[in-house]
Amino acid sequence: MTRYVLRRIATMVPILGAISFAVFWAANRIAKPGRDLAVNPRVTPADRAAYLESLGLNDPLPLRYLQWLGDFVTGDLGISLVRNGSDVWPIVRTALANTLVLIAVAVVLSLAVGITIGAVSAVRPNGFIDNAMTTFSFAGISIPVFWLGLMLQLLFGLYLANWLGLDPPLLPTAGLYSPGQQGFDLVDRMRHLVLPMTALSLQLVAVYSRYMRASLLDVMSSDHIRAARGRGLPERTVVVRHGVRNALIPVTTQAAVDVGQLVGGLIVTEQVFQYPGMGRLFLDAMFGGDYPVLLATTMIIAAAVIVMNLAADLLYGVLDPRIRRDSR
Repeated sequence: MTRYVLRRIATMVPILGAISFAVFWAANRIAKPGRDLAVNPRVTPADRAAYLESLGLNDPLPLRYLQWLGDFVTGDLGISLVRNGSDVWPIVRTALANTLVLIAVAVVLSLAVGITIGAVSAVRPNGFIDNAMTTFSFAGISIPVFWLGLMLQLLFGLYLANWLGLDPPLLPTAGLYSPGQQGFDLVDRMRHLVLPMTALSLQLVAVYSRYMRASLLDVMSSDHIRAARGRGLPERTVVVRHGVRNALIPVTTQAAVDVGQLVGGLIVTEQVFQYPGMGRLFLDAMFGGDYPVLLATTMIIAAAVIVMNLAADLLYGVLDPRIRRDSR
């Protein structure tokens, strides 16, 4: 297992290095530091040149990349250009924590529901439950997240509030806490998570249930399942212990990729619900020309995707020992 882990980590290091340079180059092209100063009539060309020089932005791109990479590896993410000189790391840390909370709740719930639905559908294929779950899955995959989010806001923030005479609404439609909230309130925080989590989870549940159904149907027709049944094992044991475990590999792949991508891919959900996470921070930095924040958010997103892919590879070895043996 140790050799398996080291081989996977070794393959990720050059990939992460190439991605870091691509991220640095793209962030420079998108953010264009100092662009606001170029159109400000009160800023002379000499002042703008001095400002760019103070940030080291006049150096060649490869040199700036090496300097930035060295600082990034040591934990120095720089200073924000538009947030009164605040350090980038506390800004990114807060947004990342908010996003991870939303992702963790949504993915755990989606996996539990999706795996259960997929397993039930696979055990009794083409039955009423299977057909109903297939219809639900196709609907969940087809509905855009932004549309579902807007419909949830209208339902809970407007229609139900008017029908039931609720003020404030039963479930908050935006933000992280209620107005005037002081300190941490777990109940209030969870209420604000319900709608964005629902909008995010519906599509994930549909995807996981489809993967689980297809994978379990394939596993249940394999030789080791027939052998387990031939030994007289109860059907529940055959399905859960010998079927579901092997069928989880494709679901693991999809879940690992989803977690990595969702760290930075929640732009739509976070914008609709005004949720202060990595997606909104990325947009604010890109449109505001906040070059250090844009670099940090993009690199952390890329690193999250790489790490979650590595985690998926490691989980393969746990779920199926044959993968560890074949990789030697």
